[in-house]
Amino acid sequence: MAKQQMKLADEIEKVLAKSKGLSLKELRFFYQGTPYPVTICSAETFKALENLEARRDDIVLVSYPKCGANWLIQLLRDLLFTTSQTKQENMELPFIECGDPEKYERMKKLPSPRILATHLHYDNLPKSIFKNKAKILVLFRNPKDTAASFFHFHNNAPNVPSYSSWDEFFSEFMSGKVSWGSYFDHAVAWNKHIEDENVMIITYEDLKENLTTGVQKIAEFFGFSPTAERIQSIADRGSFQAMREKSQELYGSIGPILFRKGVVGDWKNLFTEAQSQEMDAKFKECLGGTKLEAHLKYNVYCKA
Repeated sequence: MAKQQMKLADEIEKVLAKSKGLSLKELRFFYQGTPYPVTICSAETFKALENLEARRDDIVLVSYPKCGANWLIQLLRDLLFTTSQTKQENMELPFIECGDPEKYERMKKLPSPRILATHLHYDNLPKSIFKNKAKILVLFRNPKDTAASFFHFHNNAPNVPSYSSWDEFFSEFMSGKVSWGSYFDHAVAWNKHIEDENVMIITYEDLKENLTTGVQKIAEFFGFSPTAERIQSIADRGSFQAMREKSQELYGSIGPILFRKGVVGDWKNLFTEAQSQEMDAKFKECLGGTKLEAHLKYNVYCKA
């Protein structure tokens, strides 16, 4: 296990080294109109991804960047091992669109159920996920904390190009010019599928508020039946603080940056009143009155 963790940490260090000296403009390339980081994504990989054959029992985890996906991946791995003794080793970069084009051949050898994590927009997911009716867990986080966390990642991660200011980042985030594109486009697309049979929405805030209940809901969604004691044990091991303490072991030097604070409301330390109102207006325009708005509890978490 330690060897596999080291392999993932080594892969991440290689990615960070590739970022050294790049400007923000050089960091990104566009594929089908969406910006992605050139250090971990490529057109060749995206083309190969189209032929990924999803399995019906795959555990698909979708999230926009900086919504807590790495935390949830570790929770899902623990849930899998606790309930089915399936051990998902940390051998690859954890997101299906990241890495070399040959990774999909290697993934064919992984035992079921596999965890397929991704930041991709609904329209860009491999079609076999829908064809084979794999279950999709969609993780959301309120957009203000998402933006704040994204900014801190860029400006704290070793070798990753920094923004000159929060104002510069905020402008790019609001116009969808950051890696993986617009938070709002991503949210609008998933809102259309919020009641699909194989889709479940969960929020970062709900997990922070009651992790035990969150783990229970996730287990039920994927058809696992762990005992209450096992659910509690997974939640205890998987608290954000516990994950932060072992993040360097799992992810290398970037671990404590991926698991930076984990608090709700950190956006208040960055947003001006004008920026807060601008995002309020954008959110209302895109998601006002929707079921996803109710899930996100925008007025609870995004009002000063």
